[in-house]
Amino acid sequence: MEKVFGLIGATVSHSFSKAYFDEKFFREGLRDYRYELFPMNSINDIETLITDTKGLTGLNVTIPYKEMVIKHLDEIDPEAKRIGAVNVIRFKDGKRIGYNTDSDAFYETIEKWLPKDLTYQALILGTGGSSKAVQEALNKMKIDFKLVSREKKKGLYTYEDLEKKPEIISKSNLIINTTPLGMSPNTEAMPPIDLENIGENHFVYDLIYNPARTKFLQKAEMQGATFKNGLEMLHVQAEKSWLIWNN
Repeated sequence: MEKVFGLIGATVSHSFSKAYFDEKFFREGLRDYRYELFPMNSINDIETLITDTKGLTGLNVTIPYKEMVIKHLDEIDPEAKRIGAVNVIRFKDGKRIGYNTDSDAFYETIEKWLPKDLTYQALILGTGGSSKAVQEALNKMKIDFKLVSREKKKGLYTYEDLEKKPEIISKSNLIINTTPLGMSPNTEAMPPIDLENIGENHFVYDLIYNPARTKFLQKAEMQGATFKNGLEMLHVQAEKSWLIWNN
């Protein structure tokens, strides 16, 4: 029987996940496996998708459903529960089980990337499901961080706070964008943060990988910062998803 995997999210056309898994299935001779993109206007559409999709074996979850999807699951892996966000679902024995591979994937990629001999003070832009995975990883690395949100109650700082106190940015030598601002097709967007106060001692990580250089990363590069996009994280996360689905 055909095995179906896929990605659910509000907009999924930008995603490289399908190309990644199509190539994997071809390379490994898995002719009866397919990976589909499932755009959904509401997380409640997952119920129809599950009912109507024969052979559904596993799903990846992207913005903005990583937190909302939890109420549609039967079980949740302890780490995903602690993080409060799910980006992988496995269907087994009639059950829907949620996992988080984002946090470990982010941890693996940033741990290799950052020089070991420095102390970091991080700013995390965004407070959604991806942000929660990043927070878990930074806690593991014992890196102090502050959250930035549009809403005062969600983060320590708002973007207005950063505007009023530019020293917050200059003192934060690690800045991580977990928002979808700048993602294809809206490539002109970027988080409302002034990068004039960063320099060559800063490390800027954008979880977006399409485009490879967001406007946010272009500005960071112009200021001399060391920068990284989310492509490697996507690959690591995808392989971890694959292990869960085939466990």
